[in-house]
Amino acid sequence: MATTTSNTMVQLPSELRFFTVLESKPPSMGPRLGSIALKGRIPMQTPHYIALSSRGAVPHVSQDIMRKHTRITGVYVALEDFIEKAPREVPPIYNIPPSRTNSPLRQFIALQQDALLVLGPRRSPPVPCPASNTHIAISILTSVGFRRLESEDYVDAARELRPDIVVGMGDLVLGKRSGLKRVEKMGDRTTAWTQEMIAGIRDKENASVNAPRPLVFAPILPVEQEQQSMYLNQLQDEMKDNVHGLALYDAESFSVIPNSLLDLPRLSFDEPSSPQEVLRNISLGMDILTIPFVDAATDAGISLDFFFPCCSESQQEAPVSLGLDMWSSQHASDLSPLRSGCQCYTCSKHHRAYIQHLLTAKEMLGWVLLQIHNHQVLDEFFAGIRRSIRSGTYAEDKEMFEKLYERRLPEKTGQGPRVRGYQFKSSGSGESKKNALAYKTLDETAENLADASLPSPSVEASDLEERGFGEKA
Repeated sequence: MATTTSNTMVQLPSELRFFTVLESKPPSMGPRLGSIALKGRIPMQTPHYIALSSRGAVPHVSQDIMRKHTRITGVYVALEDFIEKAPREVPPIYNIPPSRTNSPLRQFIALQQDALLVLGPRRSPPVPCPASNTHIAISILTSVGFRRLESEDYVDAARELRPDIVVGMGDLVLGKRSGLKRVEKMGDRTTAWTQEMIAGIRDKENASVNAPRPLVFAPILPVEQEQQSMYLNQLQDEMKDNVHGLALYDAESFSVIPNSLLDLPRLSFDEPSSPQEVLRNISLGMDILTIPFVDAATDAGISLDFFFPCCSESQQEAPVSLGLDMWSSQHASDLSPLRSGCQCYTCSKHHRAYIQHLLTAKEMLGWVLLQIHNHQVLDEFFAGIRRSIRSGTYAEDKEMFEKLYERRLPEKTGQGPRVRGYQFKSSGSGESKKNALAYKTLDETAENLADASLPSPSVEASDLEERGFGEKA
């Protein structure tokens, strides 16, 4: 496999030279190996993933547990998680005293110093908003309802909070198709917002302290190349020297990237729902990915169990499951670890029966232990991907994986942890409850009997059983 060097990065100052393409098929198409290195951060070998957060924390994992028992090297944080009080009040996140040596955002969420911190305007995956974006703002969903986030405010936040990387604001349309006129607006707005972000980050006069500035990742719109050609032209002609990476919301958008920007790192928000889709994204040249299904699996009580590359061809007739449903009663007396040979804290200290007991008892520790294990599986999965690319067998290994494993994760069978209102958009009246009732009548049968009328002598036995008056012998 040919080795390439990033010409774009060579032109940058030394403090911004943070991404190197190690191995790639010319011209930077297909899977490639890279390295991301920022001063004071754990070097990240790519392809890799960054963990998604909820209000600054990886779901089910506190910051101290993340440091001790996971190998997470990067975290994505959404600004909409913290600005529900704006603009009437100053959000608490902006009250952290500025420091040259530490990011106020990192201090506020208590993130470890050596983890890569990425800031974006919205969660991943984002909840569609009823109101459309405007020429100066996007619609967001905070913990108290829908709001607007203006480009100027987002630039101010990036400058004040100082993440390692800030993802530029893009005019994205969620949940519906865009007409031609709407697509034209998307390109124009994204161009203006990206230029505003670059200018704001470079503005030394308004900087709170003389500290390192965030690196800007420019969004690539999920539309055809012709429909965003003006934006792409300005990106490579006028903004290239100040853009340090690309954020893609559809892996297929790789084909629209101009050749002069192919050496930049690519951050994917494509929302893969299975390991097979992750492999597909990497085949298209993605460097850093966000993986929503790992949190969804943990919420569902699923213990992930897959390897890449596969050890050998399986002789099983049915495809192998991608995980174990830990709600199943078959694990109630199973003293084996979640996965044989796994070195994570969960598998080293506990067994399946204990995890199944915790889930059944609705103990939050059950989801904590599952999340630790599932991130370990993901870390080993990406390490295997990098070995496969390095050895030149990625295409064959990917094909074998797709033959061996099922296409989807196991279905959820138990009641997961309570979901938050700002994580889901209501679909209207008649929608079923997403959370089970927390409190129920202590003696529901007695209450039903008190309200029921007495049965007649000619009533059927099945009716008596249905109404709670008796059971069949």
